[in-house]
Amino acid sequence: MIHTDPRDILNKSDMTRLQFLVVALTVALNALDGFDVMAISFASPGIAREWATTTVGLGFILSMELWGMALGSVALGGLADHVGRKPTIMGCLFAMVIGMFMVTTTDSLVVLGFWRVITGVGIGGMLAAINAQAAEFSNDKHRPMAIAIMAAGYPIGGVIGGSIVSRLLEFYDWRVVFYFGTAATALMIPLVHFMMPESVHWLVRKRPAGVLERINSTMSKLGHTLVTVLPDLREEAKRKTFVDIFSKTMILTTMLVTSAYFLHITTFYFILKWVPKLVVDMGFSPSSAGGVLTWASVGGALGCLTFGFLTRKFDVRKLTLFFFVGSWLTTCLFGQVTPDLFVLSSAVAIAGYFINSGIVGMYSIVAQVFPTHVRASGTGFTVGIGRGGSVLSPIIAGFLMQGGMGLPIVAIIMGTGSILAAISIFLLKIDSGSASGGAKVSQEALAGRVMNPNQI
Repeated sequence: MIHTDPRDILNKSDMTRLQFLVVALTVALNALDGFDVMAISFASPGIAREWATTTVGLGFILSMELWGMALGSVALGGLADHVGRKPTIMGCLFAMVIGMFMVTTTDSLVVLGFWRVITGVGIGGMLAAINAQAAEFSNDKHRPMAIAIMAAGYPIGGVIGGSIVSRLLEFYDWRVVFYFGTAATALMIPLVHFMMPESVHWLVRKRPAGVLERINSTMSKLGHTLVTVLPDLREEAKRKTFVDIFSKTMILTTMLVTSAYFLHITTFYFILKWVPKLVVDMGFSPSSAGGVLTWASVGGALGCLTFGFLTRKFDVRKLTLFFFVGSWLTTCLFGQVTPDLFVLSSAVAIAGYFINSGIVGMYSIVAQVFPTHVRASGTGFTVGIGRGGSVLSPIIAGFLMQGGMGLPIVAIIMGTGSILAAISIFLLKIDSGSASGGAKVSQEALAGRVMNPNQI
């Protein structure tokens, strides 16, 4: 029987207004992630002052939501492949709202840390789901750009949210950061509920009750051709589960992308978590410190957009390697700067530019090497295990500084994560994509065959 695969229609047709809207929603959701993760950094000087925490103690507090993010990425990434992208996103939003608000009610660091873990669970699951959603609502031509734009939401959230809370911190205590985050996150719940459809790729794969009607309803809203019958699922495809990311055909790819993310994220979170405290220790006010951190997000947003544009002409793997090396160099540069707000802001912006571009490169690679049935699971595992680097990063930096090492040496040590990540990506064989911006996964990555991202 002749039929049309709705996934092929989405992959090959021009993107419509609703598809662009879905990508825009993933940008906004990632912006929430960006702000929520940075919220504790903006609040850290006030928290340290209120509870008189040590440097190492503050390092552990800065890491609490990162433990939650690791758990949420692994557990909820698999959930997004099982129950759907949209329900997972909605659940993550509720977890983030509860966690952000409850932080303002705490009277101890232990309870504060618990609610940061809850917030982190929501953030981790969100990222796995929206990375899959952005990839699956884009066509082949614009998919790398869509993922880059989605990733740009992270630093954009830091820029907008950081600018607002830096101003608010001039008049209120650290709790205002979380009041603002709670309100912004709650606003997204009705927007996602009413404006974001479920992924057609996921519906074709999972076949829930009324699947054909649901797919055609979404295709109609998107402005694409309806289908009369769905493609057959091969028996072996029906049996595929999230554990396929550990199969002999994918295990090397999974390990390489996970290790690369883990290593690069240690550099990323050194800048993200410690800049406000370091700037305050140099003698500047908490509001000034928040302003410096905001420039990391400005540079990061520009880096994400630049990376997306460059994917139209250059190989994703080579771009990622370039930005990883740049991340190391600019992190080392940050460690050498003088205590001047303009110089600090400039150094942080440049570091943010390269570091965030490297993150986009990882998201682009991850979205392509994992097929539909494990796309969120693969993203979740990579990000979840990779978050181990984000958990360890502020703790390691705290021990190094408390042990007597100066910022120049600490910055060099923390920046080496990006160089080691570059080695992992160098070993991952990826063929260059077309000039239109695609990056095709090679048939083999080292000894393991990589699965076609669009296969069932």
